Amino acid sequence: MTEPLPPAPARLLGTAGLIPFMGLAIAAWAGWPPAAPALAAYGATILAFLGAVHWGLALRAPASEQGAGTARYALGVLPALLAWVALVVPPLQAGLVLLALGILATAVLETLGARAGLVPWHYLRLRWLLSAGASGAMFLASLVV
Repeated sequence: MTEPLPPAPARLLGTAGLIPFMGLAIAAWAGWPPAAPALAAYGATILAFLGAVHWGLALRAPASEQGAGTARYALGVLPALLAWVALVVPPLQAGLVLLALGILATAVLETLGARAGLVPWHYLRLRWLLSAGASGAMFLASLVV
């Protein structure tokens, strides 16, 4: 039996969330000076959001998953800290790469969580698609800043 798809609003809004990534990466390549800093700010916001997902999972975990609480809370906080570092580390190119890697690393950790039954697989399918798009946009923009 296959996992169901994520709910339609998650698919629609998640995919729409790629629009700023793609648009700002294109604008950076076109030479618009505010594009790369705006992309870094958006990427940091999204990376922090990804951590918040796991804080929420930890708060709603059934008793059978309580042993994963510390790891979940850590995954809830570390992406926000990494996002903050990426915004203050010079140069901007390094920040964009750090954000892209942070988004991908979070997806890798979520995949491990899914294997342990802590993260739904249907979430993972959507997350990898969105992570690839977001990270790809930031990697591409990092080449022109």
